[in-house]
Amino acid sequence: MVLDEKLPSASNAIKEMKYMVLPERMPAMSLDEMSDAQRKVAADLVATRGRLQGPFVAAIRSPGFADRMQHLGAYIRYECSLDLRINRLVSLMVARHWTAQYEWSGAVPPALKAGLAPAIIEAIAEGRRPVRLAEDEGIVHDFMTELLTHKSVSDPTYERAVTKFGEAGVIDLLGVAGYYTMQAIIMNVVRTQVPADEPLPLPPLPHELQPISVTR
Repeated sequence: MVLDEKLPSASNAIKEMKYMVLPERMPAMSLDEMSDAQRKVAADLVATRGRLQGPFVAAIRSPGFADRMQHLGAYIRYECSLDLRINRLVSLMVARHWTAQYEWSGAVPPALKAGLAPAIIEAIAEGRRPVRLAEDEGIVHDFMTELLTHKSVSDPTYERAVTKFGEAGVIDLLGVAGYYTMQAIIMNVVRTQVPADEPLPLPPLPHELQPISVTR
């Protein structure tokens, strides 16, 4: 995804920006194009998820990887020790960090269903800290902000997370962040597109509006 026009400032980005979506690098494969191993994993994915979609469209190129990714995803979505609302908060923060358009579009409905306030989702989309957060949401927001910004967390932030969620919960927090990061980087690289006729949901953050100069 690239912008097709220069924007004078980030403040009017949502109103004025237009998108030019680049073609997908790894589009959906037909069953005839798949190997036996790919077809087996594809069938398992369809049985559990309804259809082959999102990062799995590309990941099926490596069926062993795709198979293990779906099993990790099952733990993240159904067995993780974290409240689903917290799980979804992490997934949204990761999607925003990577400006992962498909991931964000798929994460918002279940986040609302899990009880995450619309105002929180809107603030994350705009790259700002939500005004009102429950205690556990605030702890996780601070934890994820430090992790995504600094690649680790400070002692006070870590201790607050352990006190609230326990060591197992902190590992699950990191696991959720890692799982959705994996999905985001796959889909960003292969240019997974949001469903047809849907606008791209995430506006660019201010740093994404700056011209990029590459020197070789």
